[in-house]
Amino acid sequence: MSLKIIAKELGISVTTVSRALNGYDDVSPETRARVEAEAQRRGYRPNTLARRLKMGKIDAVGLVFPVRSSPLTSNVFLDMVGEISHELARYEIDLLLIADDEQADKHSYMRIVQSRRVDALIVAHTLDDDPRLAQLLSSGFPFLALGRSHLQQPYAWFDFDNQAGTYSATRYLIDRGHRRIALLGENNNQAFITQRRNGYLQALRESGLANSWLRSVPPTRRGGYQATLELLRLPEPPTAILTDSNIHGDGAAMALAQQGRLIGDNRISLVVYDGLPQDSIIETQVAAVIQSTRQGVGQQIAGMVRRLIAGEDLATLQVLWQPEFSPAETA
Repeated sequence: MSLKIIAKELGISVTTVSRALNGYDDVSPETRARVEAEAQRRGYRPNTLARRLKMGKIDAVGLVFPVRSSPLTSNVFLDMVGEISHELARYEIDLLLIADDEQADKHSYMRIVQSRRVDALIVAHTLDDDPRLAQLLSSGFPFLALGRSHLQQPYAWFDFDNQAGTYSATRYLIDRGHRRIALLGENNNQAFITQRRNGYLQALRESGLANSWLRSVPPTRRGGYQATLELLRLPEPPTAILTDSNIHGDGAAMALAQQGRLIGDNRISLVVYDGLPQDSIIETQVAAVIQSTRQGVGQQIAGMVRRLIAGEDLATLQVLWQPEFSPAETA
């Protein structure tokens, strides 16, 4: 099947057919729709390699994630990756996963950058001061950061207002009379972890409350479970617990349920960032900070990457989404 047959059938030039199938803007939407419909009807698929060589594109994007924090154990992260991949695939763009040690002197993704094996990078779990982003900026290679960092030049980023998320949840608990509020969180310099901790601390400071129940916890269910049991054994245990991830939250919910403290008049109020995982054995709906649907996040990030590859102004590729607080019987 060749472009000539499609062009003859539609009564247009081969050049127009080629430009329509390759997404050029100088082809009207009506013509592009006619061409795509005829190509689909005839089972035509373009020569991907030839198109890539002609347009100077690889049609691949790399997603860089840290090996130290094991984000692949998080269903939130995996769901997001799945939606990004699904959305990019609609435009025949492949998503490659690249594990990297964010603290290393040499980064594995730079080999891919230097050999131009991808059109752009998505950098996940950014740090407050991220040397990876600084290196990419200096190299001039296009990237989208999932999270904000302290850089001297403009760059493309997508982020949630993590500080506002924990701030609003803590304020909710304070407004309902809680004065001993715990936070179970990771202790590292990834930007979203720092922001969530700062939101909690800000709300406590404004109300003159102590942060004595702040705990650093490994990013596991066991960590959340054990930390919650330890808090309950204190002479003055917290009356509310906020977790900065749903993995911690699942462990905390299991510990509270085991002690008969998850629901009812004797409950310890629980708020879980991102809500409980889908595979949680806890059937009770917990109060949660909700960031958005996975599909919505995937579409947003994939769309920004495509605009980045197209060379749009970086100032238009900086998006901050606001989370929402969802109360439930555990709060």
